[in-house]
Amino acid sequence: MSDARPDIVTAAVLVIGDEILSGRTKDRNIGYIAEYCTAIGIDLREVRVVSDDEGAIVEALDALRHKYSYVFTTGGIGPTHDDITADCVAKAFGVPLDIHPDVVAILKERLAKMGGELNEARLRMARIPRGAALVPNKVSGAPGFWTGNVITMAGIPTVMQAMLDEVAPKLKTGAKLMSETIRADAKEGDVGSELGAIAKAHPEAIIGSYPFFDDKLGPNTNIVVRARDAAKLAAAKSAVEAMLAQVRAKIAAG
Repeated sequence: MSDARPDIVTAAVLVIGDEILSGRTKDRNIGYIAEYCTAIGIDLREVRVVSDDEGAIVEALDALRHKYSYVFTTGGIGPTHDDITADCVAKAFGVPLDIHPDVVAILKERLAKMGGELNEARLRMARIPRGAALVPNKVSGAPGFWTGNVITMAGIPTVMQAMLDEVAPKLKTGAKLMSETIRADAKEGDVGSELGAIAKAHPEAIIGSYPFFDDKLGPNTNIVVRARDAAKLAAAKSAVEAMLAQVRAKIAAG
């Protein structure tokens, strides 16, 4: 059962591929999906990376799809023998894997323009879990697919981004998380306990501290306050600013 309240839509990302885990390929999709989700009002709550192993993929799919509103998968839908994401999605949902005639037509049309034949390897990309909706791919042709609350996309960043643009208008979205950033002009250790107290007093705000090094002042901290309600955001921000004024005065007094 999803943990989302009616005004909150949640998601997870499942990255699939031995090449990611080996370090041979550097993931460029997680951050993009996270920013995209935040912008449209979806909370990305979890990311998993699994190998090209059927058991691991099915286990992760079953865990994530029952916990979150959406699961975005990337990788494993190409023409090679280890591209088994379609097989795993079909197994997780208990449906057959069919050669989809619309995908065959898409592949044939693209191959006719670019040269090449629809051989056994390329035909693997037409295998779609029965009942899934296709996710158009305006970059390279072969589509992704949407089964239940699982949206299966390519691992190639440009293709994944195009697929995400296609599904975004159809996604349920919740109240967007607003944020304010406050420069502390203090070290993170100087404000840690005080921030904890403010977070406890403002439970509907999310407060984080992010240290950085200032070339002139040395160690410094940005404090980020997030909330879905503008009034609650303003109240938490005001509390942080008041606390910082006290901390700075104490530091200045020695």
